[in-house]
Amino acid sequence: METNVYDVLEERGYLKQQTHEGLRELLGEEKIPFYIGFDPTADSLHVGHFVQLMVMAHMQQAGHLPIVLLGGGTTMVGDPSGKTDMRKMMSQEQIAANAERFREQISRFLDFSEGKAVMVNNADWLLKLNYVDFLREIGALFSVNRMLGAEAYKARLEKGLTFLEFNYMLMQAYDFLMLNQDYGCVLQMGGDDQWSNILAGADLIRRKEQKAAYGLTVTLLLKSDGKKMGKTESGAVWLDPEKTSPYDFYQYWRNVDDADVRNCLALLTFLPMEEVERLGALEGSSINEAKKVLAYDVTARVHGREAADQARDAAEALFGAGPEAGSIPETVITQAQLAEGSQIIDLMVIAGLTKSRGEGRRLIKGGGISADGERVTDEFAALSPEALREGVMLKKGKKVFHRLVLGS
Repeated sequence: METNVYDVLEERGYLKQQTHEGLRELLGEEKIPFYIGFDPTADSLHVGHFVQLMVMAHMQQAGHLPIVLLGGGTTMVGDPSGKTDMRKMMSQEQIAANAERFREQISRFLDFSEGKAVMVNNADWLLKLNYVDFLREIGALFSVNRMLGAEAYKARLEKGLTFLEFNYMLMQAYDFLMLNQDYGCVLQMGGDDQWSNILAGADLIRRKEQKAAYGLTVTLLLKSDGKKMGKTESGAVWLDPEKTSPYDFYQYWRNVDDADVRNCLALLTFLPMEEVERLGALEGSSINEAKKVLAYDVTARVHGREAADQARDAAEALFGAGPEAGSIPETVITQAQLAEGSQIIDLMVIAGLTKSRGEGRRLIKGGGISADGERVTDEFAALSPEALREGVMLKKGKKVFHRLVLGS
């Protein structure tokens, strides 16, 4: 019996909420068109988007038709979901340029050969709308009372929700309607923060077309403490190698918390769940093997195997596991030295990376110092004895590496 992709997504931990009953049965009986929207608010996708792309890939492997919707029109308005302030207004030219970058990146993750997937841009219909016709045809079907109760708007009501943003839900719902009419799309998927917008679209089709339509939300990429994953001190973890290098990308996954390894393996790789469970159950220093598998797999999927090989080899050389490890300078910090000062600017002086604390302070302010791949932004940042026992790799500028280790 063929495995239902709904069960695959559920087992791997993707699924959060669905709008109407009957979706699992539908996915088991038919090959359906479905869509996920991506608003090009930046010039690159980030790791949060990668979860959505993995879901689309699982669906495509099961024979369903992915429709990638680039939000060239909706980005002109800006989604208020999860935002405490209004999004910055962007020019149509910048949005179009960002959408083209999204198009290039997404094309690497799905098979867009004939009949396998579709990519469209809602600017093609939203920017041509007649406002009065839209209000009469679509706006009349929406209850303002229900909209104000939506999570997408609640956080904004206290600080002020503009009428511009209030239109966003109608526009996203209209997208679903257009894709339903043009491609027979019956399912919208998206991050769980999109619940209100997705529900609005499914309900609009059911009311206007008298046809079944469904919404399904996907888990956000969260750490075990509930905070969003994919943020570092230097900013987001991007899929563009010019914004986040393959090495830094690899190191991000290599350094995730032990408690997050299993979840990342389940959501971000195609490893069988038996292997995910085995790797995720490793403890102590053994969990590092699971992190290496995670880091290599995700880096190879995003940047290609050659870049993943280079990132892995560089990391192993830098951190003592490769043949070039001997070329990395190392300073053993004594307990007495650590007692006198554990701030990074003190330890850089001891290691000979800087001549003075003032020089170290200037380097940190200029963004020129990293510790284990994370940019140091606080001049008072200190290293704990626990971290130093494991060994900390300091990086000055782009090419100077120095390893600090706590002596006995």
